[in-house]
Amino acid sequence: MTISGHDRPSGDNLAGGADSRADALAGPPDDGSMTYVEYCGERFPLEADHRFFIGREADLSIDDNPYLHRRFLVLHNENGLWWLTNLGTHLSASVSAGDVGFSATLGPGARMPLVFGETTVVFTAGPTTYEVSVFARAPQVRSVTRPEFDGGRTTQGVPTLTESQKLLIVVLAEEILRREGTGSSAIPSSAQAAGRLGWPLTKFNRKLDNVCDKLDQLGVSGMRAGGGKLASNRRTKLVEYAVASRIVTREDLPMIDEEAARNAAT
Repeated sequence: MTISGHDRPSGDNLAGGADSRADALAGPPDDGSMTYVEYCGERFPLEADHRFFIGREADLSIDDNPYLHRRFLVLHNENGLWWLTNLGTHLSASVSAGDVGFSATLGPGARMPLVFGETTVVFTAGPTTYEVSVFARAPQVRSVTRPEFDGGRTTQGVPTLTESQKLLIVVLAEEILRREGTGSSAIPSSAQAAGRLGWPLTKFNRKLDNVCDKLDQLGVSGMRAGGGKLASNRRTKLVEYAVASRIVTREDLPMIDEEAARNAAT
């Protein structure tokens, strides 16, 4: 399911949606003099001295979706420049500016300046994909920290992996984690990755199927092709998601040699 400029969730399913709609302008003039967020045809003005949060319970309450962070993104101005920060712990956002051909992934904890005039932000939480546009006349950075919450529902959708499942992802992402800027061409084949760990190929493929199934159920795209068939480039998509979402990091790399040594000793 995709929600963008036309289909907004109903008020009954929108956490804080009524307040957000009441605060939204009917629409600021399109003369480039204002900075605002647009979601499903509604415009929400941004003020330089106020941080604007986007999430399940925020200034812009997107949807009462338990897979979406209560405060996922924040727009903030620093020294005249608008920044977008990802406050989440496992969701990433795709940021693009079609006019200039810019596209990037904003992972958890990352931030970027908005310097393109109109910027499109797309993110997926569970089965639903959302699209938000930001119109910033002039691209500003105080430290942004993740807010703490007492009570409330726990955000769903955080992948829970077994040690062997995480190990599988680490070995696929090994070269990318070791060398920043390494492309997807460095991702090993299943046979190479299995050999690196000392696993039979059948074991590796079985665990790869299980990981892709788990992430597909959480709404991660690229894990399966249409009709439930496994996607041909699932290893690449898996690594891109795991690295951007920090499911695996450089600190996990020693797991590979430890597993290989255990299997070599048996």
